[in-house]
Amino acid sequence: MAEIKIAAVLRAGAYSPNHIGNDAAILNLTAEQLRKRGCEVRLYSEEQLIAGAVSERVVIHMCRDHRSFPVLQAMEDDGCLVINSGYGVENCTRERLSRILLGSGIPYPDCLMVNTNQTVTAKMEAVGMERAWIKRGDLYAQHKEDVTYVRHPGEAQEVLQEYFLRGIKRAVIMRHLDGEQVKFYGVNGTPWFQWFYPFEKSYSPQGDDSSSMPGPTPRFDLDRFKETCSRAADILDIKLYGGDAIVAPDGTFHIIDLNDWPSYAPCRIEASAVIARAILAEIKSRNK
Repeated sequence: MAEIKIAAVLRAGAYSPNHIGNDAAILNLTAEQLRKRGCEVRLYSEEQLIAGAVSERVVIHMCRDHRSFPVLQAMEDDGCLVINSGYGVENCTRERLSRILLGSGIPYPDCLMVNTNQTVTAKMEAVGMERAWIKRGDLYAQHKEDVTYVRHPGEAQEVLQEYFLRGIKRAVIMRHLDGEQVKFYGVNGTPWFQWFYPFEKSYSPQGDDSSSMPGPTPRFDLDRFKETCSRAADILDIKLYGGDAIVAPDGTFHIIDLNDWPSYAPCRIEASAVIARAILAEIKSRNK
């Protein structure tokens, strides 16, 4: 496979809040796995992609700068293999993701999509929304303040005003759900799927091979959960994904966040090998 040339594009630091090292680690490990399988892999920055420096016909990337989306989409339209799809990555921006998942029947919390300069207290009261999460709607989170918990509509209004002053025009107000948080990682089109309770010692923070770790006991329907996460990734058009869900005491669950190519930090050694094999399978499928 020495003739296979792959561009691997790193995520811009602004879009890796508190995860710059983890995001770079999974891409570098995946590149190494591909090199071991005979591919030539060259690393690029997101700025280099935007500047037109990438000429390879296979592009794997962790891009989240909105300027990258049209570049990736144009390459995809020209017949390049792009993982994740440039269209799928754009679908994962907050407001778009919320609209798509809610409109597709995926279990997802009630949301209000609003302009940050409008009054929302009456709207929230009308739907009985007290505690909520305010999330910037236009792009991916860049600062911790881009996802803010509020205890009542008045506090939500104050946060929206702060967003407006920061130049953020759109926001999603997501109803807070009580329950246990579950984090998950998957590679669509493969059986590989990992999940854990982040507040329990059920994973390796070093990113060791998760198959050697004792798994947690699910307090929900795991098969249905896997199917739902995979279906959500399908709908969004992303192959490499991860996210968070809330599981209620009765076992019902809602996805509250879904990201394209996450860091896979708790299981990145195992994940990098699975991702590399999935990329090669896509390449072979294209070459048939």
